[in-house]
Amino acid sequence: MIPGGQPNMQQLLKQAQKMQQDLAEAQAELAEAEVEGTAGGGLVKATVSGAGELRGLAIDPKAVDPEDTETLADLILAAVRDANGAAQQLQQERLGPLAQGLGGGGLPGMPF
Repeated sequence: MIPGGQPNMQQLLKQAQKMQQDLAEAQAELAEAEVEGTAGGGLVKATVSGAGELRGLAIDPKAVDPEDTETLADLILAAVRDANGAAQQLQQERLGPLAQGLGGGGLPGMPF
């Protein structure tokens, strides 16, 4: 602040640019990061990026019963949901502090 209580616009612009750069870096890190979710005691494993993109799915042969594909489908959904929950937690950890710096309102499209 300068005398008279007016914010220094150049200083505010610098801070906004720094926050924008930090946000872009955090988003790039999330896109590269991977987290895993499991279901059925590890019979099904899903891997997603920190941004929530499904990247891999591993199914133990023990989970495959041709007579009961519904259970396998449920295990897959549960593993993907678990992985997405881990991705959301990672997003909160990486982007949450930046969103607070932007006024605490969160970021459009982000789950916090």
